Amino acid sequence: QLQLVESGGGLVQPGGSLRLSCVASGRISVSAVMGWARQAPGKQREAVATIFSDGRTIYASSAKGRFTISRDNANNTVYLQMNNLEPKDTAIYSCHAVVFGRNFWGQGTQVTVSS
Repeated sequence: QLQLVESGGGLVQPGGSLRLSCVASGRISVSAVMGWARQAPGKQREAVATIFSDGRTIYASSAKGRFTISRDNANNTVYLQMNNLEPKDTAIYSCHAVVFGRNFWGQGTQVTVSS
């Protein structure tokens, strides 16, 4: 079973940056899709960024222009670079993989944007 472990979350001031990492137990090249989703208190979980096996990416409107998703298949890692963070970005960020039609999730990492 594919395991995903996130890291890089924490407390950051508005306007700051964080880089989240997601390390997979297996080769992420076998995953058709890798992505990041977030869930803030009182809100539904939303997809933030997605990257396909061919490198194509899609972003939520709230993230576009500020966040960048990338993947390093050699190291089985997916990244989410988050810049110009705002309090509304506060949420638990979870790594997501889809492989052979099955969904895998990490436990999530907390991102808090506050002064």
